[in-house]
Amino acid sequence: MTSKDSTLKELQTYFKEKAAERGFSQETPQDIVLLLIEELGELAKAIRKQSGLKIDHKSKIPEIEDELADVFIYLLHLANQLNIDLEKAFKNKEQKNEKRSWTVIKE
Repeated sequence: MTSKDSTLKELQTYFKEKAAERGFSQETPQDIVLLLIEELGELAKAIRKQSGLKIDHKSKIPEIEDELADVFIYLLHLANQLNIDLEKAFKNKEQKNEKRSWTVIKE
């Protein structure tokens, strides 16, 4: 298990080992994206529950924290399968974002 202060790089390495251990290392990026989309749907359902929108009470409603973790795990897995250092990619993207500006467009 990772420590509470693990870096993103350490988490990515940890999950690479776990994916191999659990038999997930042969999943393709396409497989992982489909699974990620499924988890995003479960996250949406959990947020829907929290926001008070009508839901089917007969179906299992996931917890937001669990679904966020699942989405994160699949992002780590996808980055590993594509040989992308997610921490480096994050830092590089944030450098680009720092140079951008956003405005709210009011109609």
